Amino acid sequence: MRIGYTKKQAALLRLFAQGKLHRYTILSGSVRSGKTWISLVIWAFWVATRPKDGVYMMCGKTIEALDRNCLRPLQALVGRRNFIYNAKAKRGTLFGRTVYFEGCNDVRAENKIRGLTLFGAYCDELTLFTEDFFAQLLARLSAPGAKLIATTNPDTPMHWLYKNYINRPKTAQPIDLGVYTFLLDDNTTLDPEYVEEIKKDYEGVFYQRMILGLWVVAEGAIYRVYSDRREKCSVHLAPLDADGNEIRDDGCADYDYIQLGLDFGGNGSAHSITATGLKYDYSKITVLASRRLPAKDTNPIQLYEWVEGFVRYVRETYCRGSRTIRALYADSAEQTLKNGIKDRLDFPVKDSLKREIVDRIRTTTALMSSGRFFINLADCETLDAALQTAVWNEKKLGHDERLDNGTSDIDSLDSFEYSFEKDLKKYARSVA
Repeated sequence: MRIGYTKKQAALLRLFAQGKLHRYTILSGSVRSGKTWISLVIWAFWVATRPKDGVYMMCGKTIEALDRNCLRPLQALVGRRNFIYNAKAKRGTLFGRTVYFEGCNDVRAENKIRGLTLFGAYCDELTLFTEDFFAQLLARLSAPGAKLIATTNPDTPMHWLYKNYINRPKTAQPIDLGVYTFLLDDNTTLDPEYVEEIKKDYEGVFYQRMILGLWVVAEGAIYRVYSDRREKCSVHLAPLDADGNEIRDDGCADYDYIQLGLDFGGNGSAHSITATGLKYDYSKITVLASRRLPAKDTNPIQLYEWVEGFVRYVRETYCRGSRTIRALYADSAEQTLKNGIKDRLDFPVKDSLKREIVDRIRTTTALMSSGRFFINLADCETLDAALQTAVWNEKKLGHDERLDNGTSDIDSLDSFEYSFEKDLKKYARSVA
């Protein structure tokens, strides 16, 4: 049970109690800073004082994310009697007021809220919204006294939210907007040791955004933390001898099962496959082996045989004791090639999920920063080189994008990420 407020939370709550809350209120800042919790407190108090016949809305990137981040905590905060909801039906009742839920994960989302007259709206992780959806949402807040409360982590300063609203041009029509920054160190309800552990999860641009609460551009080397700590990430996993015994193992062969990731290349790139050792408790990952095969002049049969050869090698070298290959996650853009491989292997071959690349990068760098990423350098030459050469695309400063112009090995990064992205959120220890 949480007791009391931090100074930053109490100050915002006083503004609300004094009727000084802006028409649009945005809580921006670092992870675990307490911004979501106090935003839900104020949202609940505010809805409880508004007309019962009004319509209210809570929005997130997806309904599932909104449920996880906000709806469940809100119900725990005010009690089941005061907040009854059905996420699948996309509606609930908060203190007798009707609240609709909406996701904005595609371009069609804006059409879902057209025609509504809203008395209030709540937005979770606002930087993940499209600008069209947000603009339409503001237009729907047409009831007298309507307000918006939103939370977000910082992004690039070229993001539409920062450029057009938070740092609104002086020549633009003024709006009643208040922005409040919450930092991790502001959250005095957290154990100091836990705070230090969270800080270890971030490096570079993600540290600046998620810990320092800054709106900064992603530029330069993506995995600088890897280059700086490469030797600390390195493990030695020797092959088995003729009797099946490990010749040498420095104690870092700490994985419970293996998953493979496979990226299909085009004429200008290469096929890539990676074997990653994973833990049931998601505590760490160990990249065991990675390979590349030029795609040009390679026919499907040659590709299938190459994959089969890699599988045999991984089984002979890394399937020690009860460890087995659980599944292969293949590039979902090439279903014909994937199905051809599926017919030849005796374990599941599934589609890669292709989660947002920036989320994959953030999780990988968090694993590296917190000492939970290991790589068998002797057998991962391709991935090792890819991690050291990957850079941000400087021409896309308004969007975090990995440069893909042939100067770095994106194929190896993709295959590695496919091997564990199914459990991306479980490996990402810290949440906003």
